[in-house]
Amino acid sequence: MNAPKVNASDYVQFLIASPRVVSGTEAARVQPHGSDSAPAHDAFTRLLHRLEPDPVQLWEESRTQVERRRGVLILDDTTLDKPYAQHMGLVTRHWSGKHRSVVQGINLLTLLWSDGHRLIPVDYRIYDRPNDGLTKNDHFRALLETAYARGFEPECVLFDSWYSSLENLKAVRSYGWTWLTRFKSDRQVNPDGSGNRPVAECEIGEGGTRVHLRGYGFVRVFRIVPTNGDTADADYWASSDEQMSECTRQTYASFAWGIEQYHRGLKQYCGVERAQVRAARAQRNHIGLSIRAFVRLERNRIRTGMSWWEAKTSITRDAVRAYLAAPRFTLGATA
Repeated sequence: MNAPKVNASDYVQFLIASPRVVSGTEAARVQPHGSDSAPAHDAFTRLLHRLEPDPVQLWEESRTQVERRRGVLILDDTTLDKPYAQHMGLVTRHWSGKHRSVVQGINLLTLLWSDGHRLIPVDYRIYDRPNDGLTKNDHFRALLETAYARGFEPECVLFDSWYSSLENLKAVRSYGWTWLTRFKSDRQVNPDGSGNRPVAECEIGEGGTRVHLRGYGFVRVFRIVPTNGDTADADYWASSDEQMSECTRQTYASFAWGIEQYHRGLKQYCGVERAQVRAARAQRNHIGLSIRAFVRLERNRIRTGMSWWEAKTSITRDAVRAYLAAPRFTLGATA
């Protein structure tokens, strides 16, 4: 049996370099080898079907980029848009914050480590409940369980209100970790021992208020009022740290925004939404390799200070410069 002509690293580097088109055909066209040895497009297609989809490969590459006993863990999901997919694996209907509606796509959950500067994905799961029966909350707890087994001792675990169920909060507490999340305005709490009522009906101090969360215990709740002063649109944050200050909450909340930056970088610079393959296995492998491409761009940003956009543009800039030195598309003599 002949050895494969391409490997995972080849595909990762193609994702980093390609400005827009992500396909086996395009990957074959841009190979630097001579015509006799260059891999055909089928080699890249076979690669995506051959690899075993496994987030462990991501951890092997990202483990050296994190400090397991400091920083925070951030968990959130994003929808990879697939508006025209009709026979593509993993595609279902999901809420999209980008479109503010339910759209067709692949749902990706990521566990991100950050110290406020570095954004390192350490684990991920792909929602596929029709086949594996697992909900997003099941994936949430599985990601945290794996992180605990790997020795993480984060300063705080940050996640959105979607994952703030009692079962999830208790799971974080079982590992001895502090959590910070958002609460819906109708979340039932007891601020003064007089009975449970929606958090929006409670008096919340500027520095937060200690309340009893039904079914869990005491937590600290913060109310964030918009700059226009409309309390009806206030946001509510809650933490298992009953002594957390508003300053600390603001710091961690700014860290939590890092996962949105990560989602943007993954989509804009790593081609995670652009794989032209249908099989679920191939899509899983493409997504995993796209995340590994992000790790390389992020490592370069940390080391050099070069943004993801600048790093990506520097590749195509050389190609544009070479073309302008010898343009091929001209009108020729006009007289």
